[in-house]
Amino acid sequence: MSSMDRRLFLQRLAVTAPSLIGLARCGESPGTAPPTAPAAPAPTPEPAPAPEPPPPVVPPGDAGPDYGALLTSLDSPEFEIPDGFRCVPLSKGYVDSSVRPELRVPGAFDGMAAFPLPNGNVRLIRNHEMRVNPRAEPIGEPYYDLMARGGTTSLEVRISGTGADLGVELVDEFVSLAGTITNCAGGPTPWGSWLSCEEDVRGLEAGFDKPHGYVFEVPVSATGPVDPVPLKEMGRFVHEAAAVDPKTGFVYETEDMGYREDERKGSGLYRFIPNRPEVLSAGGRLQMLAITDRPNMVLARAQTPGVALPVHWVDIDDPDPPADADNPVGVYRQGLAQGAASFTRLEGAWYGDDGIYIVSTSGGVARRGQVFHYRPTSEDAGELTAIYESPSSAVLDAPDNIVASPRGGVLLCEDGGNEALYIRGLNREGHIFDFVRQPNAVGEFAGTCFSPDGRVLFFNVQGGGGTTYAMWGPWETGPV
Repeated sequence: MSSMDRRLFLQRLAVTAPSLIGLARCGESPGTAPPTAPAAPAPTPEPAPAPEPPPPVVPPGDAGPDYGALLTSLDSPEFEIPDGFRCVPLSKGYVDSSVRPELRVPGAFDGMAAFPLPNGNVRLIRNHEMRVNPRAEPIGEPYYDLMARGGTTSLEVRISGTGADLGVELVDEFVSLAGTITNCAGGPTPWGSWLSCEEDVRGLEAGFDKPHGYVFEVPVSATGPVDPVPLKEMGRFVHEAAAVDPKTGFVYETEDMGYREDERKGSGLYRFIPNRPEVLSAGGRLQMLAITDRPNMVLARAQTPGVALPVHWVDIDDPDPPADADNPVGVYRQGLAQGAASFTRLEGAWYGDDGIYIVSTSGGVARRGQVFHYRPTSEDAGELTAIYESPSSAVLDAPDNIVASPRGGVLLCEDGGNEALYIRGLNREGHIFDFVRQPNAVGEFAGTCFSPDGRVLFFNVQGGGGTTYAMWGPWETGPV
């Protein structure tokens, strides 16, 4: 899509679905990882959600069949997908690798991105949201922390053929980052690397060998575990996703904390301005988003459809606060003191439509999810627009990871509590539609990303140890 087409897309989202537009959790599902220890004090839960509206109030067109009815997949019968599409498993967690028998694949698959390789194949870099298990070893060496079991694996995938003869094959997979903890989402960089984000800020006081809550960078060119260097100036907080604006090299980071005004807790949207373009290890400046002339605006509540809120950024003086009782929100409170805005449970982030899409998993009146789009207007300012709010879990249930299609559509991974979970699409008319359904959900969807040529969608299911899938078909028949 051209820049003008993309802006029209966002305008349509904000105009044609006014009852929906407004303002992702990435926790492990039961059974996806070994038992964890040491235990950390659980954050105070958010107040119970208000009762959801009954299905009849769902606006017409939502959950519509943009690709037609979903049918049981012949290759992966655990899913229902549109007619004409194929979906095949590539890699499974907690089993010996099919291409490297000496590798027992780590579990708890989460965020992921796809990159081109010089030989024409595709590199997937995948997060593992594992925590700590005193009976297990780090997944590779060198490792950052002996007590931490998370990290990343890198996969090489070959795509061959065209049309009905298209095929996808796993060629290689190996550990590429070890000794980190709760690697949840993250994001790709335009200079050929993956930013793996820790969603846990515990450290020595909790029995770890090192402090956590950082971003680590894994290059596409890695052929084994990289030297794990925490990028401390990018902030120590409950990280979720990262998205890079290729025009500036600024890195936008989301924080996955529930909003509690009485405890001064919440999620901030941050950006990191590197001292040297494409060299994050050279340090830089961390900032938090604030709404101009509306200090401490709470964006977790319903927002006015299509209104572009003026944004500025406030500096975070200490991006790496020491561990103490307030550590999970130590960075957030620095921004709050300067008038920064509050979200609730920011999760997915992805660059698209000349800006950054961000997802609030439990935002909005029904607390079932919101989608925003941030567009910079200058180096120091921008606009934030609420483009979608779920009215009910029947329409969209706790969106998490987000990806923008090369063709202009948007896909959202659900992380809700329904028996069935979905990958849902957001079309140009501002309506949600079903794209992949898991009737008997065993864990959240995560890690959606497209191959560099846009022909294949890759995604993860975290439950049951984790599985990575490849999906392809007649994209041109629908909005993705």
